Amino acid sequence: MRVKDTSESDRIMFEYAPISLWEQDFSGIKLALDGLRAQGIESIEPYLDSHPEFVDECMSRIVVRRVNRKTLELFKAGSQEELLANLDIVFRDEMRRHFRDELVALWEGRTYWTGEGVNYTLEGKPIEIRLHWSIAPQAMDHWDLVLVTLEDITQRKEAERRFRSLFEHSPISLWEEDWSGIKALLDQLRRQGVRNFPLYLKQNPELIQKCMSMLRVINVNQKTVELFKAKSKEELLANLNKVFRDEMAVHFAKELEDMWNGITVYEREGINYALDGEPIYVHIEVRIMPGYEETFGWVLVSLQDITARKKAEDYLRYLGTHDVLTGLHNRMFFEQTLREWEQQPLYPISVIVLDVNGLKTTNDTYGHQAGDELIRRAAEVLQKACEEKDIVARIGGDEFVILLPGRGEKKAAQTIERIHKLVELNNKYYSQAPALSLSIGMASAVSDVPLEKLITQADNAMYKDKGRHYRRRSQDQELL
Repeated sequence: MRVKDTSESDRIMFEYAPISLWEQDFSGIKLALDGLRAQGIESIEPYLDSHPEFVDECMSRIVVRRVNRKTLELFKAGSQEELLANLDIVFRDEMRRHFRDELVALWEGRTYWTGEGVNYTLEGKPIEIRLHWSIAPQAMDHWDLVLVTLEDITQRKEAERRFRSLFEHSPISLWEEDWSGIKALLDQLRRQGVRNFPLYLKQNPELIQKCMSMLRVINVNQKTVELFKAKSKEELLANLNKVFRDEMAVHFAKELEDMWNGITVYEREGINYALDGEPIYVHIEVRIMPGYEETFGWVLVSLQDITARKKAEDYLRYLGTHDVLTGLHNRMFFEQTLREWEQQPLYPISVIVLDVNGLKTTNDTYGHQAGDELIRRAAEVLQKACEEKDIVARIGGDEFVILLPGRGEKKAAQTIERIHKLVELNNKYYSQAPALSLSIGMASAVSDVPLEKLITQADNAMYKDKGRHYRRRSQDQELL
């Protein structure tokens, strides 16, 4: 029977292993650490902070016994002798960062360590490595046999840096978030028997705020810092309660429904807030990253600032529903409101119809600019006389209408009285301009009367008032 030479087999395995292997002797490092303990040093980290040269001293005490072929290839050495003669080129500079952590591990009695760091080839090129070392069982007393493995992770780290650079310098706002707390809460609700989540959310609206508070932001990019007017990432992350609030709850409720339904990629429009309190309209894209569908532990959120677009849309919508000269609602809005109210009327209801007296005379005598100013003054009076929920519209050149939902005849009469007082005050303020005068008609209903009929009644009453106005004016002129 042939007896296998285990020592030769071990040598071959070491020599031809597909990963960089080192046999090292840390006994010099152990003596240095024991010396510190003898001096009464109890914690090594404060000592290293005040004596950084101790790290270099311990690095110089590393004794390399042998390395394998993969190591020579990795460090661009022609032989083991060449590599060992130039360890000062290999162990230097940025290696200090991870070697300091190794010293702390050794001080704490750990016999195994793994971490990432940097070594250097004999050509001076840095190699980013993942390092593992273990003190051999038979060397626990003196640390004179330590097996070290090195993985070249340079390409992986470069890819990570490229990804981080793309993230950091993206032209849109990017957020890395952890929603695992929200996912756990939703899973708990399922176990409790919740089936109709939209209904549950409607019955328990406080859940929205609770889930918003559970959003954990891991990182944001520079565009996000700029968008939310923060001085730094740290300032932004410390003030997320100012960012995630108020109207955000509306679109976040929809996001919760998507999460509940297992949707991992979706888009929304919503509102967040800058740190100065200004609302930011955003287009939101949420993506649960692949591999995290069960936990929601990694979520990528992108935000595009659409504030300018929303303002433009709001302005166009405003132009479509408001009179440019006065800022009041226009005829199109008024007619749309009538159609909506016909479907769901609110009683009691009152209608006031108004007309500017003498507008043609003002235009003919003083010009159309003076006539436009008279119309603007009328609009100012009506806006001041009415309450916020009243609908005030300019429906023609000199014609106005006020809809008062939920107000009967008494309230309408009070509104007309305020209009008369404000007209009088307005004329005192514009004493050098043509006098403002309004003919007014009013109609009210407490039960099912079509709005069109009420408007006709108010319009007829207005024309009667206009007739009285011109008769009084004619009589005054005759007296003169």
